[in-house]
Amino acid sequence: MCTYDVVLGADSSYPPDLTASRLVPIAMRPSVVAFVLLSCVSVVLGGPAVTTRTCGTVISEEKLLAHELHFQTNKITKDTASNTTSPVNVNLYWHVVSQDTTLEGGNIPQISVLNEDYAPSGIQFVLQETTRTTNWYWFNEAGPNSDAQTQMKQQLRQGGVADFNVYTVGFTDSAFLGLLGYSTFPADYEGDPTDDGSVILFSSLPGGSTPNFNEGKTLTHEAGHWVGLYHTFQGGCDGTGDMVDDTPAEASPASGCPTGRDTCTSPGVDPIHNYMDYSDDSCMDQFTPGQSARMADQLRTYRGIDI
Repeated sequence: MCTYDVVLGADSSYPPDLTASRLVPIAMRPSVVAFVLLSCVSVVLGGPAVTTRTCGTVISEEKLLAHELHFQTNKITKDTASNTTSPVNVNLYWHVVSQDTTLEGGNIPQISVLNEDYAPSGIQFVLQETTRTTNWYWFNEAGPNSDAQTQMKQQLRQGGVADFNVYTVGFTDSAFLGLLGYSTFPADYEGDPTDDGSVILFSSLPGGSTPNFNEGKTLTHEAGHWVGLYHTFQGGCDGTGDMVDDTPAEASPASGCPTGRDTCTSPGVDPIHNYMDYSDDSCMDQFTPGQSARMADQLRTYRGIDI
């Protein structure tokens, strides 16, 4: 959900010293983009210090229950006569926001593709366009419910309800230090279409400088919210949970990779390897079948994407 002032007339290949490592997926066939991990700069980039995963996507139990009531009432189920196995394509618009035109300023010519993590769920993201904007205010001050992020999204967001917009920013404001990203839910779109999308820390992309969170799993996590998933620890041991039957209850977010962690008395150890927990990037490697089914139902009901 981060955007930056578009620099009109800027050289799209900037900075020139990174041209060799820059992949321009717009010039590639969509079928190639959909199945290839897009290139990432290997330069160590300076971002704010992050010691544990922190997602700014927070939903109250009251709002969650309202969402779920609306979802269950209006849910569009898959046509049982349809037996297609081909992945569904989701258009992706990537907005690079930087505070200045230097590499250190966050002007990173890269995107991280989600297709490896979402392939088992039958979802492929196809890059449509990459925008580059230099705006100190947006880069540093954008965050959940901030004026900067509202202004940024109003200027940069493209497409409609079915189009995934991703914004990379710095989260350097004291209110957002330590934040890795945040996102909207499918049910939020009707109330504020411009707000739709995910905002992530630029140094959390593969090759970035955020230790333990620089393998691209932050975007996988935030995209999970965009397709309708809650945190695995939503509601703790006794709450409504994440509305998915095959993710064991979890009292609190996991940190690091605590194998065998079991914080609730209900069956199953904590889902520390799940993309919707807070474990380190290297620890995350799965969505459950129940989560994949929920993604499909949410996308079909709220975004008009038939999967």
